[in-house]
Amino acid sequence: MPAENDIDDLDAFADLWDDDEQQVRPVNWDALDADELHDAWMQLDRWVTWLRSTYGLPATVVPPLWHRHPELQWELSALHIHWQSAYDPGGHGSAPHGWHRDLVDAIARLRDWTAASGSRLDRDRPTRQTPWPGEPPPPVRPDLPIHDRAADFADHLAAQVNARRALSDTAFATDTQELS
Repeated sequence: MPAENDIDDLDAFADLWDDDEQQVRPVNWDALDADELHDAWMQLDRWVTWLRSTYGLPATVVPPLWHRHPELQWELSALHIHWQSAYDPGGHGSAPHGWHRDLVDAIARLRDWTAASGSRLDRDRPTRQTPWPGEPPPPVRPDLPIHDRAADFADHLAAQVNARRALSDTAFATDTQELS
């Protein structure tokens, strides 16, 4: 049974269904422009906070710095889209039951990926990569303490958006040069 908390008001997510023409669609994080990326990250972070609070998910399932691990980002994003579809006012009445069944599967995957990543409640490190034969070994990075999750998310969000904006600016400059 979901735990009571201050984020349990589903009205906070009402903006997801303001537009009757809007359909819930999967998010391809690699294809978003900088503004879309910002909005998607903010919406996902808000929803993950609601999810972990409502269902009492421990840091072994959703660690504080989940946003720094692409495998967790993609899984949580897929789960979020599934939740939006399941709770769409125009959806089928049994869809929430299917979502809860799939949540159990997702929790198992999240637990496995969190364990493999090495992210914990109080410290984090980038997910370790195994080099294939002929590839150089990746740098070994130490675990870093987590002091302020919200500040880390804000820093990560700014870096992601700035990198996407720079990538977009580079693509625009290249396109402009080709037209000259």
